[in-house]
Parts: sequence; structure tokens; C-alpha cells
Amino acid sequence: MPVVFRLLSVFPLWFLHALGAALGWVAFCASPTYRRRFRAHSALAGYPFRAVRAAVAHAGRMVAELPRLWLGAPLSCHLEGESCVERAYAAGRGIVFLSPHQGCFEIVVQAIAQRWGAEHGPITALYRPARQAWLAKLMETARNRPGVLLLPTTLAGVRQMIRALRRGEAVGLLPDQVPPQGQGQWTPFFGRDAYTMTLAVRLAQQTGAAIVLARCERLAWGRGFVTYFEPLAQPLSAPLEAAVLQINQAMEYLIRQCPGQYLWGYGRYKPPRAVPPSSAGVDA
Repeated sequence: MPVVFRLLSVFPLWFLHALGAALGWVAFCASPTYRRRFRAHSALAGYPFRAVRAAVAHAGRMVAELPRLWLGAPLSCHLEGESCVERAYAAGRGIVFLSPHQGCFEIVVQAIAQRWGAEHGPITALYRPARQAWLAKLMETARNRPGVLLLPTTLAGVRQMIRALRRGEAVGLLPDQVPPQGQGQWTPFFGRDAYTMTLAVRLAQQTGAAIVLARCERLAWGRGFVTYFEPLAQPLSAPLEAAVLQINQAMEYLIRQCPGQYLWGYGRYKPPRAVPPSSAGVDA
């Protein structure tokens, strides 16, 4: 598998996206559970299948483009709303970038690092190490590109995030990802309670960092990506419960900008997994 992964990293993006689109539909047709989840989640948000069917292919593209993103030459990513990010950096309190599972969220971190890393320091993000040894090693090395610092989801990793924000640097999170037990709260997401991380809110409240929303869209025919930045519509609420709901509503807003590239098949409403002892207190 490592050899195949490295081989795919040299292929052009249009080929990987074509391959991924086919694999996305194969997975959709082969898995009744995936199909039911995809249809149920998109219907919950008010979308008939015909309105979001493109997301089936985009889920496959997300997987197929990873070799190129991790091991290949940098890909083109146009940025919209840079002035929003510039103002946030100028405030000097750091930035919490929030992105949903939409489009190529992997390249958002790379694009931020390429554009602002040299001037404002690296962007720090957390990741859950893979179970496969080869993939875990690859994630630990290949994803740490210049200006990007990836840390495992542990208490030590969160502490480094806090220190980065206090230095005026940036961190990135996917707030629509289900956190482990004890690190979130049940909050409505498209009208249904979903276990939602409180880490994003706590980081912003503890450090005074600005929150910047980021969403990325794939361009057709492998022409690259566009990442859009904008501030949170309203200042973050003080009560934790209200602030977490506010973040969920912001993610809903971003998803509705391009529902055809959201991962509707992700298990957003699943119960949280038990937290390992090494990660206890990550979101405390």
C-alpha cells in the first residue's frame, strides 16, 4: 500500500479526481449503510438526493487526492477573503480557523501555511493517528509540510495549540468532527442533536483568538481549489452551550454554500467513542 500511495502522488489532479469519482460511486452502491446515512443526513438538512448527488463523487475525490496532497508537488489553491485573515492576524491574538468536512479541507491548512506561515508562524492542527503503522508514519511525516505543525489529539497537543495562539499564530479545527466522550456536548446540527466538540470555543475564549471560517471547493477538471475565508457573523457568545450552538450554525451556513461537496456520509450523529487515558482532559 505505501508503494501504491507514492505512485499515485505523481499523477495529475484531473486523473486522481476522475478515479476518485468512480470509487466514490462504487462505495455508495456497495454499502447500504453508507447510502442510508448519506440520504438521511442530507434529507435532514432539507436536500433531496438529486440536489446533493455530486457529493458521492466528491467523497471519492477526497480520498484519491490525498497522495498528491501529502507527497506530491503543491497544488493550486486560490484564496478569497484574505483581508479577513489579515485583520485577524493584525489583532495579534491568534486565529482559530474552522472548516467543515467540505471540499478539500486538507488543502486549507496547506494554503494558509503557504500564504501566511513565513510572516506569522505555522498553523497548528490536531490529528488522530491511524491504526495502520505505515499510514500513521506517513501522516506524521508527509503532512508536516513547511508552515504546518500537526500534533496528535492529546492533552499535550491541545496545550501546544494554546501556546501557539498566545504567540499570535493560527490553529485549525474541523468542528463537525465527533470528539471522544467527555470532550463535547449534545448540540443541534441541522435540527438533530449531535455530539459536538467544545474545544474550538474553549480555545477562542481562553486566548481571545479570532475565529475565521474557511471552506474549500474543488474546481472542475482538476483545475485546483478555491478557499473562502470570512469572520464569524456575530461575536462568540459567552455561555459555552450557546457558543457551541453558534459554531454548529456557522458550519451549517458554510455547508449550504456548497452542499454538493459536503461529506453527507460522515457519521455526524454517532455516539462518541471512549476517550483513551492519554487524551483525557483534552477539552477540559
